Amino acid sequence: MIFVRRLIVASLLASAALAPFTASAAPKSASARAASAVAYKGAITMDAATGQILFEDHQSDPSPPASMTKLMTFLVLHDKLESGALTLQTPVTVTAADSRIGGTQVWLKEGETFPVEELLYAMMIQSANDAAYALARTAAGSVPAFVDLMNAKAREIGMTQTTFRTPHGLPPASRKISEGDLTTPRDFALLSRELLLKTDILKYTSVRTRAFGASQRAQPVAMTNHNHLLGRVAGVDGLKTGFTNGAGFCLAATAQRNQRRVIVVMMGSSDRKMRDLKVAELIERGFSALPANGPAFVSAAPAPLITPADSPISPAPVDEEADAETDDAPPVIKFSLPATRR
Repeated sequence: MIFVRRLIVASLLASAALAPFTASAAPKSASARAASAVAYKGAITMDAATGQILFEDHQSDPSPPASMTKLMTFLVLHDKLESGALTLQTPVTVTAADSRIGGTQVWLKEGETFPVEELLYAMMIQSANDAAYALARTAAGSVPAFVDLMNAKAREIGMTQTTFRTPHGLPPASRKISEGDLTTPRDFALLSRELLLKTDILKYTSVRTRAFGASQRAQPVAMTNHNHLLGRVAGVDGLKTGFTNGAGFCLAATAQRNQRRVIVVMMGSSDRKMRDLKVAELIERGFSALPANGPAFVSAAPAPLITPADSPISPAPVDEEADAETDDAPPVIKFSLPATRR
């Protein structure tokens, strides 16, 4: 009964905060502004094919991305793979520094060796901070050098309000937001579109469960994807969640239906279930707002492999300070929305 009441309240808040749905957010009533303040600090919806903004609300307000940072880590690693500096089979030997990274992890141990691809799955499914750190160090020679590449890539693709300071999104030791990774919903929508157009990111982000280290460890780590919209909202196949106390609950999500694709980025939510409900509604409204004769989404990457929902692998425990989002097995999220005039 408690869950049902919460879901009803969340639905009411979602309805208040998202009407109307236009190319830019219309002036809001006091109640709508209050609902948005609870649901998120900033949000944006984009047509992945054209980059057209379908909805925006505080899309340029800076905030920590938490583990969504790993999307840029993936993009820089993709550049290294394309250049031949790395391959998916390149061995990565874990150092003491890699093994000491906190938060969500796959518990890498000094001296262990894993191929790049195995660590990519760990980074994108389990949101493993230790995997992200080890990959960054290996790809650039040092983590600071890799972060420099992240910031250069951000400038290259137009992320003008973004500064990266880590490859994983953990907060700084000072816990000062100004000293950690900072970005905006708009910038992360640009990043998401770049990934969807030019990389095989969905190969990793569409996987719901997977065992880490199956061929290297006697007891592999059972990983579960933190994106709870996978398998619950039609067409969702990525991209990445994020959570720290300073960042709140964040999500860069994407869905494809009938060859059309939308991107939704939401940052600074105070509650995980509220965030998921709001992102799901933005996805529905995004598809409704797409121009009828708009272009289909075309990616240079192959279609992702979607894993079945009834995989026998159970989730591993996660850390509340870094992208930890427990799964209460909520029902499939469905909406019945009024038609949008075009």
